[in-house]
Amino acid sequence: MAHPPSLTSPVTHPDGALDPRVAPDLPPSAGAHPLSGAAQGVARLALVVVLAGLGLWVLHHFIPALVWAVILAIALGPLYARAERRWPPGGHNIALPALFTAGVALIFLIPLVVLGVQAAREAHDVAGWVRSFEKTGIPVPDLLGHLPFGAAQAQAWWAETLSHPAAGSELLQHFDKSAVLGATRSLGAEIVRRTVLFGFSLVALFFLFRDRRTVVAQVLTASAKLFGPRGERVARQMVASVHGTVNGLVLVGLGEGVLLGIVYFFAGVPHPVLLGALTAVAAMIPFGAPLVFALAAAFLLANGAVVPAAVVVAAGLVVTFVADHFVRPALIGGTTRLPFLWVLLGILGGVETFGLLGLFLGPAVMAALILLWRDFTYGAEIEEPRA
Repeated sequence: MAHPPSLTSPVTHPDGALDPRVAPDLPPSAGAHPLSGAAQGVARLALVVVLAGLGLWVLHHFIPALVWAVILAIALGPLYARAERRWPPGGHNIALPALFTAGVALIFLIPLVVLGVQAAREAHDVAGWVRSFEKTGIPVPDLLGHLPFGAAQAQAWWAETLSHPAAGSELLQHFDKSAVLGATRSLGAEIVRRTVLFGFSLVALFFLFRDRRTVVAQVLTASAKLFGPRGERVARQMVASVHGTVNGLVLVGLGEGVLLGIVYFFAGVPHPVLLGALTAVAAMIPFGAPLVFALAAAFLLANGAVVPAAVVVAAGLVVTFVADHFVRPALIGGTTRLPFLWVLLGILGGVETFGLLGLFLGPAVMAALILLWRDFTYGAEIEEPRA
């Protein structure tokens, strides 16, 4: 009696050919022609490139938020590690990352709320000034009477051009209300977009805090596999650059804002707190603070306060000179072993290319390039930067 063919054994015809109706139990590689090792490497590389490109395309709107989260995690890393040693995380490891993330959110949101309230008050005052200007014109400022020459002619021109009610109506007619409305809508949309990105940065920052040990280990392992021992050194150099930039730009900028805010208060500058905050933000960018304290001096000059204006300018020049020529080079260059010229070029070029992110990305890139250059020229391992 003939037995049916087994599904696990090949069935052949009398001529020796395999029966195509029955699938033999062959190994997966049987009948395949695998590529050579070099071809497989090229195929894997092409797959990685394609997937990386797709990933960047999917996330390109959120890449700035992710970079900000990484920068904040690096900048606050030593403080977080100290807190983690003081209060070891439990099994869930949620409380400490949430606390630090909430602290970062408050650091950014509280000044913005204060500035928003102050701006709303200023907008109310400006609206009242515009209505007054439309009715009575702009009175001749006292500053024109203190000009060293041409004071009488300047006062006469101002009185004839801007100090009568018709001048206000004529100037206001030149404003395009539809353009102002469109600009307001664009500003509102931009604020909403920035708020969403800020929220996404906070979410990413929470997970970076929570999984910091795993992320650091993976980054060091990947850099060692891709670039060898020097890959880890480059990564550490870039981290040290971020630390130095935070200390040299952010902390020094805040110090400049506090000092000049005190000067504004005693000099009688209007809204010294607001101008002090603007000075702190502008001082994070090289040569930015002089624009703000020059504006403060202009407010004083407009009210005829010549001596206080000179005091504000002198104090601003002294504070910025000391900060830019002594404090910042010591903080940034001492941490990264990077000449301040390259720090300055990295900051300015980074800001021009990446915006505010360039404040930190520019010096980090320069620090990595200088490290590679030193390794290439000296041909020996040099001392690692202090992270």
